Amino acid sequence: MPHIRSAWSLCLLIGVLALAGCSSTPQPSASAPAGAAALEGTITVFAAASLTGTFTELAAQFEAANPGTTVELNFAGSADLVTQITEGAPADVFASADLKNMTKITDAALNEGEPENFATNVLEIATPPGNPGGVTDFASLADPDLKVVVCSPEVPCGAATVTVETATGVELAPVSEESSVTDVLGKITSGEADAGLVYVTDVAAAGDTVEGIEFDESSEAVTTYPIVALTGSTAPDVAAAFAAFVASPDGQAVLTAAGFGKP
Repeated sequence: MPHIRSAWSLCLLIGVLALAGCSSTPQPSASAPAGAAALEGTITVFAAASLTGTFTELAAQFEAANPGTTVELNFAGSADLVTQITEGAPADVFASADLKNMTKITDAALNEGEPENFATNVLEIATPPGNPGGVTDFASLADPDLKVVVCSPEVPCGAATVTVETATGVELAPVSEESSVTDVLGKITSGEADAGLVYVTDVAAAGDTVEGIEFDESSEAVTTYPIVALTGSTAPDVAAAFAAFVASPDGQAVLTAAGFGKP
């Protein structure tokens, strides 16, 4: 009888271990729900220049979670991207740095679904390391001896600059108006400008190549970023999934780490 009990106990133990092994089987990830077909296809995402770092990271995460997909990225000023899209450039997703340029897409009925706001941003002054021009605040940018660079008014960062000028009564006389924040940063890092107005996230991404100066009046012009899948996509499921991923908690974590605000 002892031998019989031992054999029976061994059988029970084997059964328990087998069940435990089954219960530890990884569950399907959020990117591939049980019973859903795996995403496949290539999409092209048109995104505002200020999203370069974050969207490069988000695209890599999305591709890793969905091995059958490829995300190609095109970065430029939002106004330039809208022109490209409305003139027929192949694009599957559009992420704008403002609502105005997104409205141009929806007015043209080029959106697939409704745009979703996924982040906010504010302006910050950027100077070369050491701040050789002695910039202290927004008002000091009006000094005629300073070479100041801003975005053109058609670009979201330029429109935000105009809003701050109007709110403060401080009128700037920039030496150039650029088509994107990356172009403004380029003028500063190359030594062609004493200061420029970009986004908080751009200063953070630039690291030691620039010095950032925050100013209270930036709250007068909070920029909201919307995203939407576009009509005519050859991989509409992938486009919709990527747009949803950007607005998801995982996407928000990447954006928050880069300095973007909540929508």
